[in-house]
Amino acid sequence: MSMVESIAQKARNAFPALSKVAAEEKTRLLEKIADLIWLKRQDILDANKIDMEKGERSGLTPALIDRLRLDEKRLMGILNDLRQVAALPDPVGEVFDESILPNGLQIYKQRVPLGVLAVIYESRPNVTIDVAGLALKTGNCVILRGGSETIHTNSALVKAIKTAIDGSAIPTDAVQFIDDPDRARISELLKLHQYIDMLIPRGGETLHRFCRENSTIPVITGGIGICHLFVDDTADLGSSLEVIRNAKVQKPSVCNALDTLLVHQNIAAQFLPMVVSRLKEDGVTFRAEPQAYQLLKEYENVVFPAQEKDFDTEWLSLVLSLKVVQNLDEAIHHIRCHSTQHSDGILTQNSENADRFISEVDSAAVYVNASTRFTDGGQFGLGAEVAISTQRLHARGPMGLRELTTYKWVVRGNYQVRP
Repeated sequence: MSMVESIAQKARNAFPALSKVAAEEKTRLLEKIADLIWLKRQDILDANKIDMEKGERSGLTPALIDRLRLDEKRLMGILNDLRQVAALPDPVGEVFDESILPNGLQIYKQRVPLGVLAVIYESRPNVTIDVAGLALKTGNCVILRGGSETIHTNSALVKAIKTAIDGSAIPTDAVQFIDDPDRARISELLKLHQYIDMLIPRGGETLHRFCRENSTIPVITGGIGICHLFVDDTADLGSSLEVIRNAKVQKPSVCNALDTLLVHQNIAAQFLPMVVSRLKEDGVTFRAEPQAYQLLKEYENVVFPAQEKDFDTEWLSLVLSLKVVQNLDEAIHHIRCHSTQHSDGILTQNSENADRFISEVDSAAVYVNASTRFTDGGQFGLGAEVAISTQRLHARGPMGLRELTTYKWVVRGNYQVRP
């Protein structure tokens, strides 16, 4: 038996015991994990420093370096999210869709854990904490496989998590970590459907495609965001500018940051120079299609002609694509052609336009007069998320506690038989 299969088998064997642990015990464990990680923070930050230095030497992009970086402030924010998860109601055991049939049978659905989750991710050490916490809270075992660029940080975090588990009611094998950075381990993992119930890749398109094409385990993909905002001709331009700046600048290296701004032709001549003047001060550069470029030629050092591929690029940096559109119809058509169905929004004072946008834009999160940066488990009140799903099956958007459960039908009777 290979190392990866042994890990998967241990997780599967731990699941029955974990699924029976009381909600109070799981809550106490998450609080204990948060306390212990903070206690061990210097060891974790030292390990992160090793990964950062290695990443810089190996030429990781600035976006990946930013995702990899941990400091006390970031770590405290991650642990606050974990404590928020701990404080949320446990969905396991929840009863819903209850009914009584004419024959007297009582039927309802009851939430249960999914089972064993495998999560493959890159660069983000916060995922280690978020996923472990969400999985344990919902009675799921989890197999973590981070990228080679964050191996030291993840090892230190998992060590703290496992130390917290020791002595609790939780089985010690409930959290597993693949510490071998060889990509061949991913190929092994994808074939272990006899042990693993769901696979969640969090990374680039290459990783997602590889998992979809090679996994015998059900796959939930997400986290790739080509996000849009459309400014229609009724929008409050001053307020819209602040929303756009937040969506682009607040944290440009993440999947819910703004990539493309669509502007109604009636306000483009006035509004696009406002956008460029404001955002260039933050270091933003722009890729403008011909009509937008004609309005912005004076900004030659920051505005460049857009290439066709630019509108299909998740920038993950301080770059913003610009396009002038004739009307709402063209804006919706552009989003349908170029969006990854992550987070897209409209800025408008017209309620009919807002309603049409909500109805016709089929993204996991659709916004009216708000920044796309809110697509996040913590911001949505979920505490954290295991992923942001952009597909249709089972879950869409930030996947929190409830999205890590399935259900079973429960039928209670009084010795009824089917006629």
